Amino acid sequence: MSESQAVVSTTSGSRYINRLCKHWQHKLSVVHDEYQGRVTFDGGVCHMRAEADALHLQLAAEDAATRERLEEVMAVHLERMASRETLDIAWQPAVT
Repeated sequence: MSESQAVVSTTSGSRYINRLCKHWQHKLSVVHDEYQGRVTFDGGVCHMRAEADALHLQLAAEDAATRERLEEVMAVHLERMASRETLDIAWQPAVT
């Protein structure tokens, strides 16, 4: 298992979780509420949690190559959803 995490500074985390989950719910397994979400991809899963000033992302994948691909998928889609805001999405190894 290969894991990473990112903390994205934003006051719109809840809105981004909602938009991302609605976007993917038609083709992936998605569970979400107002402040958290989980998207299950082929080979990995991303947990999202919104706080007042940050969006927390936790990604777990079957291997490093899949993790890197899913980090890019998450970043591209999140940046697209946040078209009015520039986000700094810096993935780091997960702390266990």
